[in-house]
Amino acid sequence: MFDGLSPGAERTKTLKMKSVKIEGKSRSGLGKKATRHVRSEGLVPAVIYGGKDTIHFTAPVIAFRHLVYTPDFQIAEINVDGKEYRTIMKDLQFDVVTDELNHVDFLELVEDRKVIATLPLHFTGTAQGVKDGGRLELKLKSLKVRAYPKHLRESIEVKLDKLELHGNIRVEEVIAENMEVMNSPRIPVASVVTTRALKVEEEAKPAAGAAKPAAGAPAAAAAAKPAAGAAAKPAAKK
Repeated sequence: MFDGLSPGAERTKTLKMKSVKIEGKSRSGLGKKATRHVRSEGLVPAVIYGGKDTIHFTAPVIAFRHLVYTPDFQIAEINVDGKEYRTIMKDLQFDVVTDELNHVDFLELVEDRKVIATLPLHFTGTAQGVKDGGRLELKLKSLKVRAYPKHLRESIEVKLDKLELHGNIRVEEVIAENMEVMNSPRIPVASVVTTRALKVEEEAKPAAGAAKPAAGAPAAAAAAKPAAGAAAKPAAKK
């Protein structure tokens, strides 16, 4: 659909995403001893693969902070010895004792090659079921997709407006243009369930309806009293 943008402008709009810049230095020593020395200096060993070459480099721990400690999906623009690499983060390793960042893997983005990425879900609107008294439950926070780098984006939107009470939005219903969603299609993404207050209210309705005949019971008993008295008089004469 034409949106008034020239092809070049449309391409720029697609590629505009949050990014983090990392300044690194290449390293040649890859053994355990060399790695321990790197970490002792407050540096984190990392690798870039998926492109023409595999690049081993190091960078200060603080350089990875805004990329690692966030739920956002971002592009990592890494400069190693003056050469730029456009990448996405693929794997992290932490020390099992200190929980410090030990290693980071990056995948270089090649425009004509599809990549697998995990994109967060962005939920918008208020579910109709919530307006009716239900409670929203989010089952998934992200989806795994396969796409060309130019089609990657910060998040995948999920509209909740039409989600009714006791209803579900499943993976197969999420619109992810130009992407292949790799999660099982029948897995629920979001649901609206009955709250305790709403359940009590629903259970009280039939109970109130059943109480009406019981309310008329005293009147029926009162009507029966004269008949009982009339039957007793002849017995008194004998």
